[in-house]
Amino acid sequence: MFDLKNQSISYKDTLALENISLHIRAGEKVAFIGPSGAGKTTLLYALYERRPDQVAFVHQHYALVPQLSVFHNVYAGKLDSHKTWYNLLNLLKPQKPELACIQPILQSLNMGELLHKRAGALSGGQQQRIAIARALYRNSEIFLGDEPVSSIDPHQAGSVMELIMQSAPTVVLSLHSVDLALQFAQRLVGVRKGQIFFDLPTLDVTKMLLTELYRS
Repeated sequence: MFDLKNQSISYKDTLALENISLHIRAGEKVAFIGPSGAGKTTLLYALYERRPDQVAFVHQHYALVPQLSVFHNVYAGKLDSHKTWYNLLNLLKPQKPELACIQPILQSLNMGELLHKRAGALSGGQQQRIAIARALYRNSEIFLGDEPVSSIDPHQAGSVMELIMQSAPTVVLSLHSVDLALQFAQRLVGVRKGQIFFDLPTLDVTKMLLTELYRS
């Protein structure tokens, strides 16, 4: 699915990743972990840029249109799959086939009653769930997420992570929560100071490795 070889990537004229090599196969569930500023987000975007048309992506800051409804923000996940006239029709009035697809996704995220609410009027956690719903609606072979549950109540984050992991054959996430990474990912990639510190099956990641990854 993804193959980076000796890649160095800059972000805003600053070298963010240096000499990175990473191979991700179809069907893998991978989490990037590491300190803030280590380069996890840059690495995730580097993957996205290689297959933008095949990816459902959850941005860290949601990338919603706050003036539009929850329905329209979710529907935006498939704008490129429909004709312009059909997109305009749904902008004027949500069509039954799309409502039938989107409503169950929102209900699975405890958002069903907010279908016609304006996205900008909702809380940060609710907006993040809209972004997740949009990615689920896109229904791609690859799901990428940059801190996709960071604003969601910890009691609900686990169930949302389950939805994400079941949504696509290949899932790659950047996660702040090590506990969620350990619980849901099959493979952990530790990123530290712009380099891959380790790349291991989750069961092989020790407390000592994690302590070293996050040391100041």
